[in-house]
Amino acid sequence: MDYRDHYPAALRWLSHLVDICLALGGFAIVTLVFCNAFLRGFAGFDLAWSLEVTSFLLLWSTFIGCAAAIARGAHMRVTEIVERLLPIKGQRGLSIGIDAIIAVLLISLIYTGYNISVHTWAQKTTVLYWPVGLLYASMPVGMAVSLI
Repeated sequence: MDYRDHYPAALRWLSHLVDICLALGGFAIVTLVFCNAFLRGFAGFDLAWSLEVTSFLLLWSTFIGCAAAIARGAHMRVTEIVERLLPIKGQRGLSIGIDAIIAVLLISLIYTGYNISVHTWAQKTTVLYWPVGLLYASMPVGMAVSLI
């Protein structure tokens, strides 16, 4: 079930922005991997920086993609037993309880990811010298967007 139709305008805009970032990130990943494989196979050299960039893009796309999946209701749910055993009010209460547990889990992941990102920010990647904390920042950012 796609929940985005019921979102306020600001959240619909954020969801659209997430979709654009995911599409561009996916396109960039495929392009970089293809070009690097082509250059390695036919020209005899590779783009040393492409592995780092694709790693960053893949990790960021994964965590931001979590928010896109939540907005679409695309995460897997097994509801057959609950629908048979609980009345509608019970199902609604269980759904609220599960959403509360998920919110607590997301807040925990935001907190943990933030701490990891801060502690690794001074470390630099091998080729591009980007902060390693930027790579780890994908988790708290993705979980924060998911929480919204």
